[in-house]
Parts: sequence; C-alpha cells; structure tokens
Amino acid sequence: MEHIIKDEMEIVATEEDTFYELVAEQKKKLYSIAYSYLRNEADSLEVLQEATCRAWIKRKSLKDSEKFAPWLTRILINCCNDELKRRNRKAVAEVARSDVGVMEMKSDRRLDMEQALDGVKPKYRQVLILKYYKDMTLSEIAEVLDKPEGTVKTWLNKGLKQLRDKMKRKGELFYG
Repeated sequence: MEHIIKDEMEIVATEEDTFYELVAEQKKKLYSIAYSYLRNEADSLEVLQEATCRAWIKRKSLKDSEKFAPWLTRILINCCNDELKRRNRKAVAEVARSDVGVMEMKSDRRLDMEQALDGVKPKYRQVLILKYYKDMTLSEIAEVLDKPEGTVKTWLNKGLKQLRDKMKRKGELFYG
C-alpha cells in the first residue's frame, strides 16, 4: 500500500513539473498580455499567478494538450477581466466619496491612446489588445477567445470604430 502511494506521488510530481514547464514557456507572453490589460506590474504578476493556479486546478478540463497555450491565455484574460471589474467597483466607490470637480480635472488629462482604449467596449478592447499590442493573427485571437474568426473580425472593426470616435471626440474637445 505504501508503495502505491509513493508511485502516485511521483506521478503527481512529474505532472506538476510538466505543467510548470509549459507555463514557463508562455510566461513572457502571458505577462505581456496581463500588463497590456492592467498597466501595472504588481497587478500583472498577481493575475499571472492567479491564472496559473486556476489552470492547475482546471488542468483536467483541457481536452487537447496541443491547445494548452490558447487555453491558458483565455484563463489569463478572464483573470484580467476579473481584476478590471474589481478595480471598477473600487473606482465607483471612490468617485462616490470624492469631489466631482477633481474627477473632471483628471478626465481632462486623459488624451493618450491607452486612455481612449479604456473607453472601448471590453470585448472589442481585448481583440484590439491581442491584435495590435500582442501581434496575434485573427485566427489565433479566435482560438484564444473561443469565437468564430468572423466574430473576431467584426469585434476588431467595431473596436477600431469606437477608438476612432473616442479619439476624434477628445480632439474636438481640445482643438475644435
């Protein structure tokens, strides 16, 4: 009986080593994606750790080991979205407590591309980030998001339109 338990422990250790090797191969790419969503090193590292833990827990749900990278990327994006929702709830509470005039001054300074990108609908924003910040192809994005390529193309075009509209509006506010 003791021999069987020892064999099972060795199998789990080998599985764990293999899993973390696969994660290590994706680490730079995953961190880069997390950072492009969160724009904060500490939060990006924390979300990367959370995604790795979630993936380890759900590793048995991965049916095709060839799709490990898109599967892990999807988990990471979900973790990033969770963090953004948490931040948004926190920001709403802070706005409710703060002076509206101060918040208007801060929003007047939001002219750069990243701030305009924040105003794009989240599903479109994630396609824009993956396409233009991470240089992923439409088929890679479709695989990561588990959506048809046609849907990804539509979301990309709608996201670009929203981004152009946001930039145009900001330009008219300050220069028009």
